[in-house]
Parts: sequence; C-alpha cells; structure tokens
Amino acid sequence: MAGAAGCGGFGMALRRFPKFAVAVAAAFSLAGCAVGPDFHTPAAPDVHTYAPAPPPRKTASAPVAAGASQHFAAAADIPGDWWTLFHSTPLNALIESALKNNPDLAAARAALTAAHENVLAQRGAYFPSVEADFSANRQKQAGSLAPTPANNAMQYSLFTPQVSVSYVPDVFGLNRRTVESLQAQAEAARFALIAAHIALTANVVNAAVGEASLREQVKATEQIVDIETQSVAILRYQFDKGYASRLDLAAQESQLAQTQAGLPPLRKQLEQQRHLIAVLAGQFPAQAQADFDLEKLALPQDLPLSLPSQLVEQRPDVRLAQANWHAASAQVGVAIASRLPQLTLSANAGSTALEIGQVFKSGTGFWGVGLDLAAPIFEGGKLLHAERAAKAQLVQAAAQYRSTVLTAFQNVADTLTALDEDAKALQAAAAATDAAKVTLDLAQRQTQAGYANELSLLNAQQAWQQARIALIQAQANRYTDTAALYLALGGGWWHDTPGNPHEQ
Repeated sequence: MAGAAGCGGFGMALRRFPKFAVAVAAAFSLAGCAVGPDFHTPAAPDVHTYAPAPPPRKTASAPVAAGASQHFAAAADIPGDWWTLFHSTPLNALIESALKNNPDLAAARAALTAAHENVLAQRGAYFPSVEADFSANRQKQAGSLAPTPANNAMQYSLFTPQVSVSYVPDVFGLNRRTVESLQAQAEAARFALIAAHIALTANVVNAAVGEASLREQVKATEQIVDIETQSVAILRYQFDKGYASRLDLAAQESQLAQTQAGLPPLRKQLEQQRHLIAVLAGQFPAQAQADFDLEKLALPQDLPLSLPSQLVEQRPDVRLAQANWHAASAQVGVAIASRLPQLTLSANAGSTALEIGQVFKSGTGFWGVGLDLAAPIFEGGKLLHAERAAKAQLVQAAAQYRSTVLTAFQNVADTLTALDEDAKALQAAAAATDAAKVTLDLAQRQTQAGYANELSLLNAQQAWQQARIALIQAQANRYTDTAALYLALGGGWWHDTPGNPHEQ
C-alpha cells in the first residue's frame, strides 16, 4: 500500500508539471542521430577464380582404395554434415561424441551466451532508471540551532519513502553505438562458435585418418625391420663362410639400424594421434579407443566448389573478422560521443513524516524534477586520445578483415592444388606398388625354382613394403585434403538443424 501511494504521488507530480513531460519528449526527439561512422557490409572481392589456372574438371584416378576420380561441381552447395560422405559409422560416432563433449566447443557456446547477455544488459540504458527507497532514522538536533520539525522537537524520528526516476537521453548516440558494438561482438562470438564447430569436425576427420595411416605405416615398418633382420642374419652367415664381404654386411646392418630408428617416431606419432582423438572427443588420453581403417573410408567423388563471390559469406572466420570490423567502427562513435555533452533528466516523489503512521498523509509529500547538462572540458587529453585510438583500431580491423579474406582464398587455392596433385601422387604410388608386387611375385617364383637366392626375395619384400608405405601416405592425403576443402569452403554451417551448436 505504501509503495502504491508513493508511485501515485509521483504520477500526480508529473501531471501537475507538463513542462517536464515536454522536456522528456524533446529529449526523445533529439535522440535521433548517432555520431561516428556507419558501418556497411564490405562488397565481395572482384575476383572470379581462386588460382591463375582453373582447377581440372576431374582428378586422376587409380584402381586402389581412395583412388576414385573426384569431380568439382561449381556453385554446388555444401552439406552441414559433410563428414558423413566418408560413409564411416565409427567416424560419425566419434564426431557426434566430440560435438557433445568437447570443452572448447562448450566454452565457445558460453562465450556466445555471455556476449548476447551483454547486449541485453546494455539495451537497458534505453529506458529510464526507476529506484524505490525507504529510510528511517532517529536524530537529535543541537539546541543552538532552530528545530527542524514543525512541532519544534529537538529529538525526533524521520521516515521517508520515495521513488526516483532518472533518464539519460541518447542525444548523440553514445548508447546506441555501444549497443551496436556489443551486438557486433556477439556476432563475432557466434561465428567464433561456428568456426570452432567446423574446425573440430575437420580435426576429428584428420585425426582419424592420421591414426589409420600411422597404424598401417607402423605395421609395414615392423615387417621391413623383420625382413632386414633376416637379411643381416644371412649376410653374417655368408661373411663367416667367406661368401660375402664385410662391406655388404656393414651396409645391411646400417640399413637395418636406420629403419629401426624410424620406428619409434612413428609409434610416438600414432600414440599422440590416439591421445588427440580422445581429447577432441572430450575424454582423457587414457580413455582413447581409436581404431580406424583407411580401407573402410569412402572417398567423396563429387566435390563442391563455391563461387569466389560466395566465399566471404560462407567462411566463418571472414564473418568473424567482419563483425570485429563492425565493432571497431561502432567504438569510434562511442569515443566521439564521450566527448560531447550528456543530458540527464531526473525526478523524485515521496513522503516524509515523524511517525510511520503519518507517512503519505496530507502535508507530508514532496517531489522534485531536474535537468542536468554536463560536458567534458578538460580530461588531460584522455578522451581525445581514446578517440584517436578507436580510429586506429578501426583501420586495424579493416586490415585484418582483408588479411582474413586473402587467407581464405589462399586456403581454397592451396586445397584445390593439393587435391589435384594428391590424385597424381596416389596414381604414381599405386603404379609403384603394383610394380613392386610383380617383382616380389617373380622373386618368389625364382626362389622356389632355385634361380634366385633368399636375399633377392627379401629385397623384393622390402621394396614392396616401402611402396605400401608410400601408397598409405598418398591415400591418407586424399582423405585429409578432401576434408580440408570442405573446411576451406565454410563447412556448410548455414544448414541449421535442431540442436546445431551454432543455431540462434
């Protein structure tokens, strides 16, 4: 009841003084401009190709796993779940787990929420601030001074409920530019989340392919070590019998030592890749259970190739840089407006009485209205240099945006080149593997027929295993660079689906 009476007294005060209402309306009408530059979305670069030479319509092919020819479809759309094109159930499950449990992605989600809440908080400055207050105090007045209460009492209690309202009209757009900057920062946080989402999926694909490739390379290298160990044993026996020279034995021992030296780094990389897969999925390294097989991955044959004019809209890092540029532009307006006068309108209404039961009775009410205009005169150069710094940061953000765009086009151009050369490399590796296999088959037949010795067979086996390692590496490159193309083109984040981590 007390609060209602107080609010009523304040409303009556406003009705009694229409000039204050006129002043408020005038302040609202003044709040129609915002100093500083207005940001405009930059136009797409005026380029029509990613590289001086257009990519081939299709890549080379080879009759092995991951050897299919890939076709580039200009302006084709990119699916949001592009990793499913590899047709691997374990890979799909791993990515699903990573999207749910990866802490970096969770942090990016929280950053977006915080940025959005900052925008909503700043928007509160658009509205008047209303505050209710109640004070009660007991005091004694000095006898040498005139008594304050009308009853001339020297000692008395004072009860004062009141409502205060203040409003700062956004005359020069300080608040609007601040909100604009925070909205741009929220947009940047949104695209940071999208970029983290896409990068996570690509990293999981690369880690899975790397694990499968390294595991096969370790197996092949271990077999080479076994073959070379047998060769050393044979040469040592022949040396003891006088059939081989010490030079031949030393050369084979040196080759065996070099192969053995290369095995620990491969094993280290394999274990580190397994640890990486576990961490990407939000697990501890001890929980790693990765077991992928290159032979069970399908290579996408129809690849999208976005138009250069579409790339700046599709790349989340470019959109993030654009949002940062926008935020920097708005901050220039904030810095300029901070140097201009600020208008504050205020009003208060309430009641004060010597007894709590007398509050809100006739004769106890009070009210007040006010207008305050404050302008900075001397700040030691703080505001001037803050404005200059904001303008320099705007130039910096514009340059960073251009750098990001250039890098985006470089990524696509590099990936297109890599896909073309990967196909050629795999074709050559497949041919080399076939030739090594033919040599091995012939060596086995000659050894069985007694036309060749066991060393010739072991050398053929070694050459075939080394060719297999090159083939495995070439196959892995095709998978990882295919994933790199989807990443370079934006990852299809615009296909919003329920539960998408970047859905707004």
